[in-house]
Amino acid sequence: MSLRANRIGEQMKKELSEIIGRKIKDPRIGFVTVTDVRVTGDLQIAKVYISVLGNEEQRENTLKGLAKAKGFIRSEIGQRIRLRKTPELVFEFDESIDYGNRIETIIHEINQDNDKSNE
Repeated sequence: MSLRANRIGEQMKKELSEIIGRKIKDPRIGFVTVTDVRVTGDLQIAKVYISVLGNEEQRENTLKGLAKAKGFIRSEIGQRIRLRKTPELVFEFDESIDYGNRIETIIHEINQDNDKSNE
């Protein structure tokens, strides 16, 4: 990924957090954290990685709400970041947080098992 794409991704992450948190009033959209934005080298597509607080249904509803608001979000980004063409937005769940939590749980269980076997 180019330095410019990286910089634009970081700027988009900041702006998207603001837009999703303050401007969108869709009740389906829960508590969303924008964890990362990866922009392609040609600046055509921006993958927006999100983390959503709640169960699977709330996560899916949030994704639907964001998909519906995509046009509005993109136009807001276009106004805030001066680019010739605003990248197409693709929202995805950031699985790394769940993955990290799973690893932490497994490590915790292993440590408990070790403590019991040492007694």
